[in-house]
Amino acid sequence: MGKQLNQFFKVSLLVVSLFALGACSSTSETDDGSADSSGQSSSSSSSGSASSSAGSSSGQLTQDQIRAQAALRETVFYFDFDVAEFQPADRETLTYHARDLAANPSKRVRLEGHADERGTREYNLALGERRANGILNYFIVNGASRSQIEVVSYGEERPAQSGQTENAYSRNRRVEIVAR
Repeated sequence: MGKQLNQFFKVSLLVVSLFALGACSSTSETDDGSADSSGQSSSSSSSGSASSSAGSSSGQLTQDQIRAQAALRETVFYFDFDVAEFQPADRETLTYHARDLAANPSKRVRLEGHADERGTREYNLALGERRANGILNYFIVNGASRSQIEVVSYGEERPAQSGQTENAYSRNRRVEIVAR
């Protein structure tokens, strides 16, 4: 994990350097609005790797690379009550995660499934596992290898927020992607 963390810091440093170079350029183009367009879908096959932009002549990240970096920072996905399918709005973000795994065969993640406290302990463990397996299957269909992904269900045992309000319940119905 230390090697992966070191690699992450190197890539982050490269990205920050590229942004600094882009900010110093004399063009009138800015990157300010580029992150706001993350809701638009792109069919590019970019892996989201910042290192692929190092060879570009302008020194700036493409729109798809910026979207990929933003997507990879999103690691928690929420679910509706008693539902194991992820939200359609999360599809693009999950696709970037799958592409990143496919492009980095040595990368490993753990999908941690969770449920709110309603229902029996056994039911919530099974529901958390179904949620995590739904994302696992989506990753595999989109290029990730099964050997890169571990699935764990915590059911209701590790709430993100305590309380018996709908807001607390909705924060606890989730799958988290954790780097290993």
